[in-house]
Amino acid sequence: MKNIENIKLRENSTIKEALEIIDKGSMQIALVVDDNDRLIGTLTDGDIRRGLLKGFDLTSSIEQIIFKTPTIAKISDTKEDILKIALSKKLHQIPIVDDFGKIVGIKEIEELVKPKDKINKVVLMVGGLGTRLRPLTETTPKPMLKVGNKPILQTIVEKFAEYGYTNIVMCVNYKSDIIQDYFKDGSDFGVNIEYILEEQRMGTAGALSLLKDKPNEPFFVMNGDLLTNVNFSNLLDFHSFANANATMCVREYEYQIPYGVVETINDKIISIVEKPIKKFFVNAGIYVLSPNIFEFIPKNEFFDMPTLFNILIERKRKILSFPIHEYWLDIGRMEEYKKANEEYGLVF
Repeated sequence: MKNIENIKLRENSTIKEALEIIDKGSMQIALVVDDNDRLIGTLTDGDIRRGLLKGFDLTSSIEQIIFKTPTIAKISDTKEDILKIALSKKLHQIPIVDDFGKIVGIKEIEELVKPKDKINKVVLMVGGLGTRLRPLTETTPKPMLKVGNKPILQTIVEKFAEYGYTNIVMCVNYKSDIIQDYFKDGSDFGVNIEYILEEQRMGTAGALSLLKDKPNEPFFVMNGDLLTNVNFSNLLDFHSFANANATMCVREYEYQIPYGVVETINDKIISIVEKPIKKFFVNAGIYVLSPNIFEFIPKNEFFDMPTLFNILIERKRKILSFPIHEYWLDIGRMEEYKKANEEYGLVF
């Protein structure tokens, strides 16, 4: 996704200013935003030319020539969603907005059709015991259990490769030989894979201290027992444009209290709500981290990701949440494994 800071305009900008932005930019478009960076509309060379034909001059405001109903995509849209929109509208690029209409970038369709390999590393945590899925995991590590006639881990690898993220590190432990024998160096799957053996349980953040070459750019960390259609490029852009230290994907979780909830002040009942539904955001097990987080990770000891995030909160570092609206399933129990097999063909 392209950086859009140099192609933004306000509604009171002049046509001359718009022309200068469009001529200097490589994307041949200007994005008109309000004071909160919410997208108002777009301007192209064609819009300006049509305005000049109607009698506007270079000192005129762009207000009356803005195209106020541009085709947009949400930051939660998958690559396939964006491509489908673009092809149906015969577009070469689409502005990307968040859930509040705030512009976060612009996606060029050629980039989607021909994704380039990107240098950002992907660290997959695949060393868990999978005790809740026994007896299936007595002979097979959980990430290698088949969903849709292929291992869960293969679907994860292929999803990252689809977005051009091909530098993969697998942190292995339990029955690691099965994983390594299957994926080898990753070339059969269009990626490069290196392995880190956790000789003792290190936790989702502690294992990062074992990386041989520390990344110099933001990198992904993901649990190896998840199935999701999250747009990894949009996730990385969300993190990078905000210059965050860490970003955690979160998922909305609902829980219905099976009783009437009574609210009181002293002995006086002030309300009764029958079986209310409580909503929370829960950790989705997918992260983007910047290289500067390594200073907070101890060596050779168990250290999980929530602990890292709590330390970053205490140190007042910039950490973000990225809500996942796409398909997401944590395959931790037998009922979830069964559900994954039922839904796989419908989702992937």
